[in-house]
Amino acid sequence: MDSADVVSPKLFEIEQQTIAPIPASERHGRPRELAAIWFGMNMTPLTVVTGALATTLFGLSLWWALVAIVVGNVVGGIGMALHAAQGPTMGVPQMIQARGQFGVRGSALIVVVAMVMFVGFFASNLVVAGDALVAVDDGTDPTLVTWVATFASLVTALCGYRLVRFVTGISAYIVGVPLVLCLLVLVARHPDTITWGAGGFSTAGFFSMTAVGAVWQLAYAPYVSDYSRYMPADSGGKGAFWGTYLGCVSSTALLFTTGAILGLSAGGDNVMVAFVDLFGGFGKVVLVAFAVAAITGNSVNAYCSMLCALTLAENTRPGWIPGVRARMVTTVALHVVGAAIAIGASADFLANYYNFVSVLLYVLIPWSAINLVDYYLVHHGSYEVDDFYRADGGRYGRWNLPALGVYVVAILAQLPFMVTTMYTGPFAEGLGYTDIAWVVGLVVAGGLYYPFARRAAGAATASAVRSGAAR
Repeated sequence: MDSADVVSPKLFEIEQQTIAPIPASERHGRPRELAAIWFGMNMTPLTVVTGALATTLFGLSLWWALVAIVVGNVVGGIGMALHAAQGPTMGVPQMIQARGQFGVRGSALIVVVAMVMFVGFFASNLVVAGDALVAVDDGTDPTLVTWVATFASLVTALCGYRLVRFVTGISAYIVGVPLVLCLLVLVARHPDTITWGAGGFSTAGFFSMTAVGAVWQLAYAPYVSDYSRYMPADSGGKGAFWGTYLGCVSSTALLFTTGAILGLSAGGDNVMVAFVDLFGGFGKVVLVAFAVAAITGNSVNAYCSMLCALTLAENTRPGWIPGVRARMVTTVALHVVGAAIAIGASADFLANYYNFVSVLLYVLIPWSAINLVDYYLVHHGSYEVDDFYRADGGRYGRWNLPALGVYVVAILAQLPFMVTTMYTGPFAEGLGYTDIAWVVGLVVAGGLYYPFARRAAGAATASAVRSGAAR
């Protein structure tokens, strides 16, 4: 991040932009700043808890857990970062850009899914931040932590993009440095506590953890462009890709690995308590840092859910560009909803959270495949952005029924392969409960969408040529 951002009064100024394209005069930023944002974005207790699934819920040994973590995040990160590369080109939020594939009205379904995801992550971060502070001091009131954390996130999100970007980048240092020191001390002084041989290998567990890593990355896909959209258009998508990819994948792998180690020590789902048991007083310092990072970094989820809500509102009033007042009212409302969900969360949080992540995976994969195929293989990044805001959708229409049909078919195609605690598909049982539904969704969505989109794009080009010739 620029040092000027730290001292500039603009850091605390109220952002004026909402869902409209970012003007060239307001474009700024470099790839390394995106790396800081996305490295810091993962510096939360929730990332550690998710990594612990490898050795608790799935029963993998630490070696196999590491392999699954790396493979899942490396593969999923590619799709996520390809979405980030779209931001500098068009300068609009990711969910606005979805109108290029599904139509102005048809994209609303995807926007609703994304908004539910952001609010879910917001509430999840609040729950785990409270658990972290309770592990430090069992006299801590989790409800009080939730409201304090919500207020801190609210202040940051109300200021807008600059402050959200700054506090998220700072999280990379607040948590990253002491966490790395913890791991080094553990390896140097207490190597026997890392029980590499505990657990084992199962095909179902390995592929399920790989899927968790992939969906962790792809869950960011609906909003990575919300941050790269401010980058100068002439910097191209390459910098946005690598900055986002390296920052997000490296931090996730680091904290997932920490969670896998703690999962073996915990022997259950109380990973935050295991952190104190394993690292002692220094572990408490890291847990406090985690809680602070979760409180500040959670503003990212609030900020992006606000953009989704305003996108839905604009859908009912095409061409209306929400202003600062609309942004603030929406931000406050979403914070209240997220806090209420966190306070009402059940005690069996870890299992419920895994189900939440699994459902996200099955819903997001087809959207991601359709979006990437359309952007990179059909339109090659060339869109009429003004048409995204027209009442009739311009060349993209109100409803792109074939694209929506492909999306639904791809989701249905995953059903026989799903593996969750609530439902397991018949084909998954035959595969030893190995979760490959996300691969099926990716292949079906991309494979069905490409030929239809190519024909539609060719017909639109031919129509435009005939119209021009007539004029």
